[in-house]
Amino acid sequence: MRILLPPSEGKAAGGYGPPVELRELSFPGLTPVRKRVLSALTALCKGPGETAMDVLELAPGLADAVAGNRLLRRAPTLTAAELYTGVLYDNLALATLDEEARKRAAERIWIFSGLWGVLGLDDRVPRYRLAMGVRLPPLGGLASVWRPALSKVLRPEGLVVDMRSAPYAAAWKVPSAGVRVVQEKIVNGVPKRSVVSHMAKATRGAVARTLVETGVDPETPAELAGVLRDLGYTAELTATGIDIVIRE
Repeated sequence: MRILLPPSEGKAAGGYGPPVELRELSFPGLTPVRKRVLSALTALCKGPGETAMDVLELAPGLADAVAGNRLLRRAPTLTAAELYTGVLYDNLALATLDEEARKRAAERIWIFSGLWGVLGLDDRVPRYRLAMGVRLPPLGGLASVWRPALSKVLRPEGLVVDMRSAPYAAAWKVPSAGVRVVQEKIVNGVPKRSVVSHMAKATRGAVARTLVETGVDPETPAELAGVLRDLGYTAELTATGIDIVIRE
């Protein structure tokens, strides 16, 4: 089983490892595209700050992210497991897994990234800011930039549990069990469902943790839905994957 996750916008500060070595990252077949995207990003951020802020869709208080992007080739690194923070990763809580569960997490979890394509948990990279939804000059939309290479390099075995957000899912489409978290409210007597960002991130993190902690290995979306129900979730099999329903 493979578990696909998005990155987090927020990243842990600092770093203690040597500068990133692209050839040592997981999926070395992605190295040529990683070089292109990294070069385009650093060139953008060495230009006018306002232009970079606009392209990267950063709020005014995040100007330091542009400065950090200029130094990516020589910045200290963290493992991906340490780097990503926020609601999803707080609920995944990798640092608190026991040894066996942590080993399963390293084997099963792939983190998609606008800058690196895909990372394993033990890959070391610097703190950066680049979302998959960005149109990065001169390359264009990053999902389109990454799609051919990802399609060639990624060859997962077993069930793929896709818990990425939409921009990252667009970079690599797979026959998978997409797990969507929806909130259901009764409005004028009619159930209405919507995706709630904060709640969805928390639940994705909790589900990913449970899957690696328990060691279950479902082979089909139907089996996965059954596993999730056994674990206490309201899981419904749909035409496109699985809905985890949170009812008010």
